[in-house]
Amino acid sequence: MILWDIFVAFFIPGIIGYGGGPASITLVENEVVGNYGWMSVQEFGEVLAFANSLPGPIATKMAGYIGYELGGIAGSFVGIFATVAPSLILMILLGSILLKYKKSERVHRLTVFVQPVIAVLLGVIAWNFWTEAYVSIGLLQTGIIVVISFYLIEIKQVHPAFIIAGAMLYGGFFL
Repeated sequence: MILWDIFVAFFIPGIIGYGGGPASITLVENEVVGNYGWMSVQEFGEVLAFANSLPGPIATKMAGYIGYELGGIAGSFVGIFATVAPSLILMILLGSILLKYKKSERVHRLTVFVQPVIAVLLGVIAWNFWTEAYVSIGLLQTGIIVVISFYLIEIKQVHPAFIIAGAMLYGGFFL
């Protein structure tokens, strides 16, 4: 039964968050944390941080890790398959149609309308992580980590993987 639950938990975000990009992170969090209660928001944040530090699509890395934690190798396979199956099916069925109308103004407008939705979903997940961090480690430490991370990423152009690794080390040693 756990393999079916893993499949459903990752297939639904795969359908709604077509493509497995950053928009699907909130959807996966809703399934894993909210619907099934397999992990807390903090644990999910740690999985997300770890997955962000590795190359490749974020949704498949999270599905592989969470699936493995819940159902071993079979769970990992099911999670990854459930994540990529909606995109695979749609690409096969709709690929020729999209190629035919790729220069259409309607397709371009649809893309423009989807971008704000992705921005809102990313804002929601950032807010959830901010409030969880504030509750867990306090406002001062959370603020310091945010300011240092922003400075290193935006001003010094340090790759985010190094920032995530540094934050993980800080949390492991000092929290």
